[in-house]
Amino acid sequence: MKKIILFILSLLFGLMFINAGLDKFLHYMPMPEEMPEDLLKDMQAMMEISWLLPLVAIAEIVGGILIIIPRTRALGALIIFPVMVGILLVNTTVVVDSSGLVTTLVLFAILLWILYENRHKYKPLMD
Repeated sequence: MKKIILFILSLLFGLMFINAGLDKFLHYMPMPEEMPEDLLKDMQAMMEISWLLPLVAIAEIVGGILIIIPRTRALGALIIFPVMVGILLVNTTVVVDSSGLVTTLVLFAILLWILYENRHKYKPLMD
């Protein structure tokens, strides 16, 4: 039962990140009309670094695909982890509206569970 729940959560998690990565290239989701000024400044700064958003998008897409596949889930979690930390930091420090924080915390908890379930695969990295 635990494996089925982990697979379903990993599938949804992966699809969310694939969607977010594709949106950075295709721009099919509308931007919120009212965004905090600090967040707008941060977004403009990221857009000035021309390679940053495509790099994050590729990491989200590749990491999302790898997380969906059980055999490559550990690698996908390692790829998504820095992106997820960035999302968590933006939602806890810059964004005044805390509506996205709950979703971010749920996604972070799923990622931590994936990392925990694959901890035996990370043992060689520690040696």
